[in-house]
Amino acid sequence: MNQLIIKNLAIALNALLFSLAASAGNPNPEPPPPPPSCESNCGFERGPNPSVSYLEADRGPYQVRTSGVSSWVSGFGGGTIHYPTGTTGTMGVIAVVPGYVSYESSIEWWGPRLASHGFVVITIDTSSIYDQPNSRATQLNAALNYAIDQSNSSGSPISGMIDPNRRGVIGWSMGGGGSLKLSADDPSIMAAIPQAPYYSGRNNFDDITTPTLIIACENDTVASVSSHASPFYRDIPSSTNKAFLEINGGSHYCANSGYSDEDILGKYGIAWMKRYMDLDQRYTQFLCGVNHESDRSISEYRENCVN
Repeated sequence: MNQLIIKNLAIALNALLFSLAASAGNPNPEPPPPPPSCESNCGFERGPNPSVSYLEADRGPYQVRTSGVSSWVSGFGGGTIHYPTGTTGTMGVIAVVPGYVSYESSIEWWGPRLASHGFVVITIDTSSIYDQPNSRATQLNAALNYAIDQSNSSGSPISGMIDPNRRGVIGWSMGGGGSLKLSADDPSIMAAIPQAPYYSGRNNFDDITTPTLIIACENDTVASVSSHASPFYRDIPSSTNKAFLEINGGSHYCANSGYSDEDILGKYGIAWMKRYMDLDQRYTQFLCGVNHESDRSISEYRENCVN
């Protein structure tokens, strides 16, 4: 049985025993000790114990296959499903969307990178390259639902592979704004990574409860850090797990395919999704409590590491 379930059952049992002791005539019963905290096998752990070199490698422990998604599909502009081989059980699903006037190719590198660590990933084109952030949020949701439907289909190459309760999103530029918008509107999203996020006008990002890693680009002149990424980070409540990673000297395109520091992005992106979609506490060490800015690729790092 999953240790998270065991832990919750233990808490409930302790509370019941405490109540029975009080009702039996002992007005000051000793409260039972809390159950031990979970250290391993706490969620959906998959793969070997991680290290920095393991996370920065081009690929994880699993081979990856792909399946094309037609541009005629309903709800978004088509794309590619990336899925691991050589592993069993259901996995979380992550949808990745590009930015304004950009295509799947700009963000497609996330597909094999994440899938090789045990996720099903759908990288997409949008219905129109001019779609705004709110539309991109809707299309991210449609892509997640499409992948889940494929998992429920016996004739699909990813049949039976997805846990529909574990969904994550990544987006760049207006796609990053879309990932924030979907997280604000749908608290069931388990993890989000907005990259150089762009969103203009009023927003409801103070409603976000989804663990969110914002990747900012220091020299972004399209979605400046001071007007977009940084205030968006502040908008997210302090009670929500969140982090802010700024790429040293990066332009607005610092998170795109071909960027020279995909290793640093992959390291934090994989760790974030593993920690909050797989609930794998082995990855907390890469996100909390270390000197992140000692890496020359990082000009600023903030986090609150609530839990």
